[in-house]
Amino acid sequence: MKNLPELIVMLTHNDFTVSNAEEIFEQCKDSKARYWGFKDHPLPLEKMKRLFARMKACGKTTVLEVVAYTEEEGLEGARMAVECGCDILMGTVFHDTINDFCHKNQLKYMPFVGRITGRPSVLEGSIEDMIADAKKYLAKGVYGIDLLGYRYTGDAVALNEALVRAVGAPVCLAGSIDCYQRLDEVKRANPWVFTIGSAFFDRKFGQDMDKQINTVYDYMCAKK
Repeated sequence: MKNLPELIVMLTHNDFTVSNAEEIFEQCKDSKARYWGFKDHPLPLEKMKRLFARMKACGKTTVLEVVAYTEEEGLEGARMAVECGCDILMGTVFHDTINDFCHKNQLKYMPFVGRITGRPSVLEGSIEDMIADAKKYLAKGVYGIDLLGYRYTGDAVALNEALVRAVGAPVCLAGSIDCYQRLDEVKRANPWVFTIGSAFFDRKFGQDMDKQINTVYDYMCAKK
């Protein structure tokens, strides 16, 4: 029996952490989601550390996604993740220095693949090149891949399914999963995890945040 993709709740909107992230987590901490995270901006570091500590105290697996395209910014994001005690660093353009830092600090690293620009991020490149990048990074010891599938300028469904199938390692489908059709597509692609952030704040799956989280969680667990 194959494992079902796990939901990561991101306390973010348009690729930035929401200002009331702590309050939202407290309202929703008893929902069914086991994975929680947010972005590297704009919360102050002390607030980030406090929120991640609270998440871990509630038994959650924690994720920091760093939207950074330079080596220096990516390395700074990795340092931030370690200081915050995160379990997983998602994002950054791959660099050996970031990978080495994550290994030394027992931080699971899931870099982007493809050509990424802007914020909210846009993904470009060929499916073949992205698969090749993913395999190269995995050979260097990264934990998995952060795939911005629905930010892709090409065929997102084809990319998601092809990359997950090809790499045989943890893949996170991140960004713009905002309707039931895309949830069905995520089920078919069957990545390890997927993120939802903005769609919850835009009330795409209901009204109350905690109820939306449980609705998506239950939908992904239900048999077709």
